[in-house]
Amino acid sequence: MELRFFEIYRNPDYLWLLAEGAGASALITTASGLLGFVMALVLAGVRFGKVPVLAQISACYVEFIRNTPLIVQLFFVAFGLPMLLGYQWPFWAHAVLALTLNFSAYFSEILRAGFTTVAVGQREAAKALGLPGWLAFVKIVLPQAVARMFPSINSQFIFLFLTTGVISEIGVRDLTQAGMFIDSRTFRSFEVFFTLTVIYVLLSLSFKFALTQMQHRLFKWQVAR
Repeated sequence: MELRFFEIYRNPDYLWLLAEGAGASALITTASGLLGFVMALVLAGVRFGKVPVLAQISACYVEFIRNTPLIVQLFFVAFGLPMLLGYQWPFWAHAVLALTLNFSAYFSEILRAGFTTVAVGQREAAKALGLPGWLAFVKIVLPQAVARMFPSINSQFIFLFLTTGVISEIGVRDLTQAGMFIDSRTFRSFEVFFTLTVIYVLLSLSFKFALTQMQHRLFKWQVAR
């Protein structure tokens, strides 16, 4: 088999498509990850605090999201919700919403597991000192839980990033769609998808490096142990 990678890298339009797609994938994943993490904090906190009704609703939501495929969630958000609620967003906004909902469910379970690792004695000591329950949670439980579970959050984020290629199915111009477009023009499937693989690996390693640096900066006291 003759490999002809030059058909890709000698065409500036193809290189621009790949760069644009890689940027879109990275930005959408980052935005969804941040929003999903904030949402996960709320979900995990509600369940950890055993807030009446809300804890049950949160548990049902998490189980629903974790037991349905991302592609189904994506199509529901992109095509089902606009029909039900009568609104229309750009495709990238639908992708961010769907990924945020998906990320939040997985992150919340990791955080909830982290909350349970904090010794009960620490919460009781905070209560004895007169700290309100919510303040003890924010100042004592939350920092330790996030620090301990950060490697798991890091790994889960990378895994979820690698599944985001499905957003091309609703018309988002991400890295996967860029590759499919180039493949349809060049008919060099091996070269195109090998190139996509390399770019995805580089993006994953970049995310991993950035998150590891963030961990070292935010949780120096934990890393030093």
